[in-house]
Amino acid sequence: MYKNLVAIALAALTFSLPVHSQKNEPLKVGFLYVAPVTDAGWVHQHEAARQAVQAAFDGRVKTSYVENVAEGPDAERVLRDLVAQGHKLIFTPSFGYMEPTLKVAKDHPEVKFESITGYKTAPNVAAANARYYEGRYLSGIAAGRMTKSNVTGYVAGFPIPEVLQGINAFTLGLRSVNPQAQVKVVWLNTWFDPGKERDAAMALMDQGADVLSFHSASTAVMAAAQERGKLAIAYHSDMRKVAPQAQVLAVTHQWSDYYKRRTQAVLDGSWKPVNVWGGVKEGMIRVGWFGPRVPKAVQDEVLARQNDIAAGRLKPFTGPIADNEGKLVLAKGQAMTDPQILEMNFLVAGVQGKIAK
Repeated sequence: MYKNLVAIALAALTFSLPVHSQKNEPLKVGFLYVAPVTDAGWVHQHEAARQAVQAAFDGRVKTSYVENVAEGPDAERVLRDLVAQGHKLIFTPSFGYMEPTLKVAKDHPEVKFESITGYKTAPNVAAANARYYEGRYLSGIAAGRMTKSNVTGYVAGFPIPEVLQGINAFTLGLRSVNPQAQVKVVWLNTWFDPGKERDAAMALMDQGADVLSFHSASTAVMAAAQERGKLAIAYHSDMRKVAPQAQVLAVTHQWSDYYKRRTQAVLDGSWKPVNVWGGVKEGMIRVGWFGPRVPKAVQDEVLARQNDIAAGRLKPFTGPIADNEGKLVLAKGQAMTDPQILEMNFLVAGVQGKIAK
């Protein structure tokens, strides 16, 4: 009788163990994508990281993804489906996934979540983001050297601090080498709509912009610049395949190392709900992949400034900085703090237009 009770208890314990701790059962890792998987762009970089995770832990993990999931209720539904399918680690790389992630995580404390570009954490939710603005500043230097009209264009997704950081850093980099240059902004109020992105790019070029930058998820802006014989800054990933002559350089996001570290932490039981914000120094942001129209002197200058950022010698948001209405927001010699950068709600001098409502 006693032996039978022990056997039953052991069987129940084995059945209740997490999937990844059962013998020969791989850890199931899920990824949620806000747009389709394409050859370049935001989702492409995260898909490359997923593949890196699968390759690094082959046999120990099993990864899967769901693409083109809208932020909001759809995201919550898909997250619950992934949990039901036995995923014990789920990456949600889009700002609008933050609240659905927190909601589902609260109901499933046995699952670990990684909110990428989110900023809120919970006992089973970590947050991570990259200092995209560092790459934007560097791309602004290149744009300032390459523009002939002194008019550049910026196709922007949503008016959130991350996007404002990018516009402002680009403008500061631009005007650090070309004080007369201006930035015109078109707001999309979407992350992924190739038609709207193309229309915005065309409108900016019609207004005299000869170098374009963008914060959206497709390659439409690059293709439009290629078509018109203008120049553009690739974002998220190298886009020379789409715009071989138009690309100035690429500001790339490198997620593979972070994703592999976090997966390893779940496997070895050391996972904690960290809040990471890494940039050039940490290898999460890289600028390069120059196009054929960029002189070597410009390439060397940009790469030298990238080294300066990595070494802490250059901080993009250092005063004096004024907004585009003439108000001083940062005194000379002062460096903006992380909390100030994270709450950015203004446009710097040199940007034409206002923050979209």
